[in-house]
Amino acid sequence: MQAWKEYQQNNKDRFLNEILDLLRIPSVSAKTEHKADMLKCADAVKKSLLTSGCDKAEVYPTAGHPVVYGEKIIDPSKPTVLIYGHYDVQPPEPLELWHSGPFDPVIKDGKIYARGSADDKGQFYMHVKALETMVKTNTMNTNIKFIIEGEEEVGSPNLAKFISENKELLKTDVVLISDSAMLSVEHPSLDIGVRGLSYIQVEVTGPNRDLHSGTYGGAVANPITILAKMIASCHDENNHITIPGFYDDVLEVSKEERFLMAEAPYNDQEYKKDLGVKELWGEKGYTTGERTGIRPTLEVNGIWGGYEGEGAKTVLPSKATAKISARLVPNQSSDKMTELLLNYFKSIAPTCVTVNAFEHHGGEPYMTPIGSRGYKAAAKAIETTFGKQPIPVRGGGSIPICHVLEAELGVKIVFMGFGLDNDNLHSPNEKYNIENYYKGIETIPYFHKYFAEG
Repeated sequence: MQAWKEYQQNNKDRFLNEILDLLRIPSVSAKTEHKADMLKCADAVKKSLLTSGCDKAEVYPTAGHPVVYGEKIIDPSKPTVLIYGHYDVQPPEPLELWHSGPFDPVIKDGKIYARGSADDKGQFYMHVKALETMVKTNTMNTNIKFIIEGEEEVGSPNLAKFISENKELLKTDVVLISDSAMLSVEHPSLDIGVRGLSYIQVEVTGPNRDLHSGTYGGAVANPITILAKMIASCHDENNHITIPGFYDDVLEVSKEERFLMAEAPYNDQEYKKDLGVKELWGEKGYTTGERTGIRPTLEVNGIWGGYEGEGAKTVLPSKATAKISARLVPNQSSDKMTELLLNYFKSIAPTCVTVNAFEHHGGEPYMTPIGSRGYKAAAKAIETTFGKQPIPVRGGGSIPICHVLEAELGVKIVFMGFGLDNDNLHSPNEKYNIENYYKGIETIPYFHKYFAEG
């Protein structure tokens, strides 16, 4: 609609400045030192909802970081859309690899560089500005609710309880999420699913103290060496995961869906160039897109032990630790997979060391039916503003709360992300294209229009 375009064009500079202000708040949920920043960010989100047109917005405390809720109800008889997003961000380390301060947003080559720019402040804020656009132009077609949490990056440990206790408050006809990526502006896509997650920590202990590597080396097991061997045993020569039972519940993808995925414009050469690698690595028999979407994986997210300071110290360490995560596909259970992983690492440990393994957090995989009313509205909205039909793809990341939202609220989830895979999520120099930010604000009102039309 012309009114939407005109309003957005007239306010684009302000829209940009507002997201930059939000990005300046270091809302790192994983670190207790940022507790005050989390509260500050939640309050900023609340204020932005109110100034953008919500009739009601509140900051709800939880046992952890607070949840922000807002709503604009125009007519109870009209359909309701619940927007989910998160204001917390990943820790910015390693800081020395950033080209600019992670919480000092910099615009360069049409991109916003800052922690949280794409994941997920820049993306959920598109919905806030889309709401403002519809309110100011008097063109709302649906009731709109927001649930913006502060613990997504630590597994949403308190959100399920909040949802369960506030089902009437959150009552909706669909949940709309922008916390994912599309292939490109030239090749828009919509995620039809996200993978689940099982995240554990493994600690291997050998001697009761760090030892002199000359005096004791060769006579006492080195926990780092043992842990490295244990991790290496998890993949075979075809990069197939060797843990017994790992694939038992995997729902194999049909030939028809694999054919559709093959139509997506993946370019392995560009992929390698962007990442600075000479060759790709993954499970034999699957393409890059399939490896990151339809197949489960096992990755080491961090490993440490022994001396890590400057210079040399000839030490045989007492302990080695690794953080390990599995991405799960439909029909796999995070609880079952977590138990499988914990038992596996305990069972393969040699008697020369002891192993302690425990869970961090997890979440279930989720699929959106292409034939659902919400997906059709999202696809039509994308086609309207991008000029071409979106390609259905599966996202490789995880949004743990999706399974809970559907189970508790009884509705389907729709993913309409505007980020890109190379936005450096969870990495230094996270970025978000300004073009994508504006395109999201332009597209979202059409989702509400088409969803209302059914």
